[in-house]
Formats: sequence, C-alpha cells, structure tokens
Amino acid sequence: MPLWRKVRWQSPVQADERATWLACVPICLTGCFYLLPASMRQNLLLQFVPQLAAYGALVIWWKSNANVLPALGLSRGVLTRGMGWGIGTGCILGVVNSTVILWVVPVLGGDILFLADTPHAKVPLFVMIPWFTVLIAVGVELNFRGFLLGRLECFCCRWLPTIRATGLRLGAIVAMLMSALVFAFDPFMVMTFRHLHWIAVWDGLIWAALLLRWRNLVAVIAAHAIEVMILYLSVKAALT
Repeated sequence: MPLWRKVRWQSPVQADERATWLACVPICLTGCFYLLPASMRQNLLLQFVPQLAAYGALVIWWKSNANVLPALGLSRGVLTRGMGWGIGTGCILGVVNSTVILWVVPVLGGDILFLADTPHAKVPLFVMIPWFTVLIAVGVELNFRGFLLGRLECFCCRWLPTIRATGLRLGAIVAMLMSALVFAFDPFMVMTFRHLHWIAVWDGLIWAALLLRWRNLVAVIAAHAIEVMILYLSVKAALT
C-alpha cells in the first residue's frame, strides 16, 4: 500500500509513487515537435502525438501504482471540496481572458479574426455548450493537471526542499511552472491559437495552484469548462 506524507498547504502526497518519470514522455515529445520542419508541424496527427503519448503514459503509470485516484485528485468527497473556488476561478478567468483577447490584443495590433476559423469556432453552439466543452475540460485536465502536474510534483519534491514558512514545497512550484509551459506550448494549442497560446501560461498556473490547494480535479475541470464556455460565447458574439 502507498505511504503518505503530509504538508500544511496541501493534502497528503503519495511518497512511494512509481513511474513518475513517465511525465517526461509528453514533455520530450512536445520539445521534439518544434524540431520538425514547418511543413510537418502542420500535420494534425503530429500535433496530437504528445497528448496521445501522455494518455498512454497515464495508463502505464496507473497499472504501476495502487490507489491512484487520490493521486489524480479524484478521491472520495471531491465533488464538494473546493468546488466554489473552481467555479469562481472559471468565471473570473473567462471574463479576464475575454477582455484580453477582444480588447487588449487588438489594441496592441494583434490579430484575432483567425479565431473564427479555428476548429472550436466551427462546432455548433448546441454541441459546444456544454457537451463538447466539458469533454475537452475532462480530457485536458486529466492529462495536464491530474497526470502531468501530479507526476512532476511527486518527482520534483523528492529532490527539492520544502519552503518551511508556508509548507508549499519548492518541487510543487517547479512542477506548476513546468506543467503550465508544457500546456501552453502543446503543439495543437500553438498551431490553433497562434500568438494567443501565451494566455494558457497563466491559465495553467492558476489551474495548477487550484489542484494543489484542493486536490480536487473535478473543481479544476469545472473551472476550465466554465472559462471556455465564457470565452467561446464572447468570441463568437464578437466575431459573428
């Protein structure tokens, strides 16, 4: 059975977790994608290779460990713990990012008209809201926060010290930064949203902090889904 160690800021973290190195697989593949010629980076299948590999790594990690649901933020009672923070975070990020995309970026000379041609924009409203949005949020958060962030945190915290004043470990901070950058530079994200992919950096950091604080992946999924709904409706209304 897994051993657990506690810190003040966070819920218990698995101490003897195995195969945490599997988090390096999607990270390496993301880096390799940008070494490809520009023509090959347009290939949709190649854009999804890091994410597909991450799901494969998740399956292997799952089979290598016992009691994996708490490590993913899916332990009993997660439907109530931190859910208010998740919903509130999604609303705030949705409004802030809509403002940045629709007003700040154009003022700075950035193009947003291409958003009307993205795959998301072409999905019918009754499909996108809420079904497809929730499906995206579940898949993305299971990958980038539940698996990638959690495994990076476990791996990094074995080698980096605790910041004793707060109880938040340096390894957790490093894991937050790494997972946010991998999320923002996901090939499909970059090729689809172009210069706007940088917005995903602060999204990734905030969602990571939410997960580490509450250990509730459902709350993070809710935050992601609500933000995307607000963004989708705002951008669709502005560009149609």
